[in-house]
Amino acid sequence: MNKTPADPTPGDDRMKDYLQKIATGPKMSKNLTEAEAEDALTLILNQEVSTVRSAVFLIAARMKLETLQENIGYWRALEKLTVRHSVPLDRLLQIADPFDGFNRVPYFGFYSIPVLAAIGLPTYGHSAPSLPPKFGITFEDILQQHYQVSSQGNHARRIELINEFRFGYIDMQEAHPSLEQLRNVRIEIVKRTALSTMEKMLMPLEARTGGNYLATSYFHRGYETSMMEVAKLSKFDLTLAGNGAEGTTLYGVHKPATVFIESGKEKPDEVPCKINTMFSQETASEIRDTYEALKSEEYDLATLAAWGESALKNGTGPAAPLISSQAGTLLHLCGLSASYQKGYDSARNALYGGSCYNALMEYLGKIRD
Repeated sequence: MNKTPADPTPGDDRMKDYLQKIATGPKMSKNLTEAEAEDALTLILNQEVSTVRSAVFLIAARMKLETLQENIGYWRALEKLTVRHSVPLDRLLQIADPFDGFNRVPYFGFYSIPVLAAIGLPTYGHSAPSLPPKFGITFEDILQQHYQVSSQGNHARRIELINEFRFGYIDMQEAHPSLEQLRNVRIEIVKRTALSTMEKMLMPLEARTGGNYLATSYFHRGYETSMMEVAKLSKFDLTLAGNGAEGTTLYGVHKPATVFIESGKEKPDEVPCKINTMFSQETASEIRDTYEALKSEEYDLATLAAWGESALKNGTGPAAPLISSQAGTLLHLCGLSASYQKGYDSARNALYGGSCYNALMEYLGKIRD
């Protein structure tokens, strides 16, 4: 329970100092050190300061614009409170799209996850019930609202099923409960906060050494710098961050995208993703035409799920080329396919015969048991 001004804690004076630094206007505000940023967010996550001060800090930090050192500090605060589990897999990809979801063109990342597992890359989605500012659709919204999966109490079961099926979905509510406790504050704030960038960089599941991959995204240019620096400090062996469609990991479809790849080199690789150069002319045309057609489609969760399931059943419907594009692209960027086109073909072939659909339905049945 959040403290009130009537019951001060030792953290109050420190938070007061931090607010006096970052919340004094566009010309007078000062930057925090990495240690100060970590301490400030730790105080908030541990509910050692009032809700009002927590909200003021989160708003001021974003309006001032976070420095590299501040973002590293915020990530350290979040990372040390993440509930982490080891899984007995040689490699594991985490897809972390924005936790405020998507609400424009239909996005089928939820259904790309079992396909990636089927073509050789165990994968899970890390998300939360949708947050501001968009309150769009997330992986957890699809699971909880459409497939009626419980929102709590099944975290251990979800991890077991990822071991069994080589794919699954992890909810921030149980992977990072102290972050989830800020949901109401974030709703009241309305706009994005510094949390929106760094919550996508956390690692709730850890595979064996050498095989931890992260695919995530940035929307505003400049944040990839902090994300790549944090990736160097994290336990991820390979981190992809690209400006995909509506901030997702569907890279290169809505427009040419740059994907930054941190893999332990002196500098991150910068990989241009443009469908005309990634795929054959026929494949690129199919992806582009499908995406353009979906721009004018009205949809809800049930419609989105029907399209996704149709693709997994037999490779039909508008979701099929977009699922194949996302899965094939991520497979190639993770170094597990010789080209984008070969990755696409592997994903498309996996859709035929219904094995991905059957696996997803079996997974959902077991997680609801």
